[in-house]
Amino acid sequence: MFSSARNFVRSESGSMMPLMVLLTIPLLLAVGFSVDYTSATTTRSNMQNALDAAVISITTMPTTTSKADRQVALQQAYVANSGQGTAALTSVDVAADGTASFRATASYPMPTNFMSIARINTVNVGVGSSVRKTPALTQADFRVTKVSGYWNKTMTLYGTQFGSTTAKPLMTISYKYNGYGDPKGYGTTTVTTINGSTTTVVQKQVCTTSTVANFNNLPSGAITQTGNGKKYVTTCADTFYPANGSGAVIDVSQMDQLYLQMDVPSGNPKTLKSNDPSTSNRLYIGPSQTNMPEVATGQKVDIFTAVPCGQTGYQAWEDGGSAVPTAASVGTSQADFFYTVTGKCAFNQRPSETVLTQ
Repeated sequence: MFSSARNFVRSESGSMMPLMVLLTIPLLLAVGFSVDYTSATTTRSNMQNALDAAVISITTMPTTTSKADRQVALQQAYVANSGQGTAALTSVDVAADGTASFRATASYPMPTNFMSIARINTVNVGVGSSVRKTPALTQADFRVTKVSGYWNKTMTLYGTQFGSTTAKPLMTISYKYNGYGDPKGYGTTTVTTINGSTTTVVQKQVCTTSTVANFNNLPSGAITQTGNGKKYVTTCADTFYPANGSGAVIDVSQMDQLYLQMDVPSGNPKTLKSNDPSTSNRLYIGPSQTNMPEVATGQKVDIFTAVPCGQTGYQAWEDGGSAVPTAASVGTSQADFFYTVTGKCAFNQRPSETVLTQ
């Protein structure tokens, strides 16, 4: 047999076509394997993108959603994003502090075109994805500390629920001037929570102003002023409903957007909004009563990040009676609407808190 092969190679007669065919077969196999490999690489990339999008999508489902329901939603989102094969939700873990992690995999037995010649009919393509969702604001507690001025005004907290485009009021803080005092007036401030058509008063601060002959033996917390040759003393008393309450407790766990709006009928401008770059600079935000920087001109304030988790934050408004921006040396002396806000953070639906980790 070997002798015949040598004779075939040495022969100078006949056709070379059989030899060319023999040499072409390995080349075709190599090209075919390359085509299948390229196809598998492209398929894997598409599957990875589809799985990443699908995992992120299930983190915005309600916090009470079961793992089984998330699995169904994961597969639907995976297919909708052109993923091939089957996606599987491997784990959902929510830590005590509200940090959540989601892990999923996807697999697909990709049919081959040329590798089937070598009896390799499919190639298993697999991908994995995981995301981490940090705790975010789910509850905000508002409490009035001091409001003043000659102008009546109302601050409203608006929220837009997931899946909605309409902002609805969640809380109001309304101030009415008592008509007395100089140079700064005081009055009555009422904090009210709003749940649909139900309104509930949770705090009322009543400030009473009177004239005195001198500032001797003043009650604790009394505010003194002198104007037009008179001495004024203002005392403020807070009443909470219920008596052991702490102000307005607002559930924002179902809210996709939040903003504050200050309506001042006598002001200029008459409407101030935290999400309006042209008026948000009348809002002060800080970690303490003596450290509340004024919001820079041209900025939108994200209430979700402006309210600190697990601690008290301090905020105030300038109602439009003074020019802004305020010099740093002036501090918050021009502000006249002070309140505190304490945040509670936990696992929530907001997509902006989600990051891919794989």
